[in-house]
This record gives sequence, C-alpha cells and structure tokens, in this order.
Amino acid sequence: MDVRSLFAAQKYAASMPAMEPKPEPPAQIETQFADFAQEFADTLKQAEVTSASTMMGEADPHALVEALAQSELAVETVVAVRDKVVEAYQEILRMPV
Repeated sequence: MDVRSLFAAQKYAASMPAMEPKPEPPAQIETQFADFAQEFADTLKQAEVTSASTMMGEADPHALVEALAQSELAVETVVAVRDKVVEAYQEILRMPV
C-alpha cells in the first residue's frame, strides 16, 4: 500500500463523522408553529363553548358576538398564513434547477 493512499484513507475515515447527520432539537419555528396551532384550536373551542352556552341561555349575547369575532379573526389569520405558505411553495417550484 502506498503512503499517499494510506494517508488519504486515514483522512477519509477522520472526515466520516462530519458527514453524518446530527440530531438537532426542534427549531424555534417548529415550537412557535405548534404554539400557534394550539392557540388557534383553543380559540375555536372557546367560541364553540360560548355559543353552546348562549343557546342554552347561560351566557349573554355580547359574549357570543365577542367569541365569534375572535374566532373569525383567528380563521382569517390562518387562511392568510396558509396562502403565504402556498405562494412560497409555488415560488420555489418556479425556480430553475
């Protein structure tokens, strides 16, 4: 075996761990997205509870209007985020390779 090939084999073996993927903790964006999704679900659930209690006469109509306005705002926000994500995805698909 040639000294140069032995040296190359040693360098290759030493660089192998650098090429292996390292498990990373969830990125901050992932945790923020999970928090956002949970907050959205909680807002919709609260609106459902308020509307059910209003129908049964346990809550005032003002609370129902407020809950519906909050849920409408939440849905509009989610739709806007979805539209931006789809737009970004389509932009990526149009990029030349």
